[in-house]
Amino acid sequence: MESTGLTAPSLLRRMACWVYESMLLFGVVFISGYLFGTLSQTRNAMDNRHGLQAFLFLVFGIYFVWFWSKGQTLAMKTWHIRVVDSAGNAISQKRALGRYVLSWVWILPPLAVLWPLGLTAGETGVIFLGWIAIWALLSRFHPERQFWHDAWAGTRLVNSKPLSR
Repeated sequence: MESTGLTAPSLLRRMACWVYESMLLFGVVFISGYLFGTLSQTRNAMDNRHGLQAFLFLVFGIYFVWFWSKGQTLAMKTWHIRVVDSAGNAISQKRALGRYVLSWVWILPPLAVLWPLGLTAGETGVIFLGWIAIWALLSRFHPERQFWHDAWAGTRLVNSKPLSR
C-alpha cells in the first residue's frame, strides 16, 4: 500500500464504524433536540424546523471537530480507527472543520435530488442507501483506499492500535 505504514482500515470496518457512529448520534440528536425544543418553547414538531436543523448542524460540527482534533470519536475508538493528516499527524481543529463540511457529501447529494421530487419514504430510503453505497465504494478507486472527502480535506483514516491500560 504505502511506505509510511499508515494503512487504511477495510471498507467493511469503516462502514461498521459509520453505522455505529450513526447510532451514537441518535443520543446527541435526542438531547440536542430536547434542549432546543425546551429553550425555544417549540410545541409542534414542524415549528422552528429550520432552526432545529441549523442547531443540529452546529452541534454535529462541534461534536465531530472536537473529537476528530483529538484523533477519534467514540465509534472510531471502538473500531480502532484514527483520523490523521496526510503525514500521519493529529489534525488541527481547522482541518477537522474542513473535513466536517466536506463529509456532508454523504448526505447532501441525495437531499438535492429528493427535495423537489416528493417521493415516498421507501423511495427516499433506497436513494439514500444507494448513494451511501456508491460513495463508499468510490473509495476503492482512491490510490490509498481513502474516502474522497478525506482526500479533499487532507485527512485519512488509519488503523489504530488499542491503548494499553
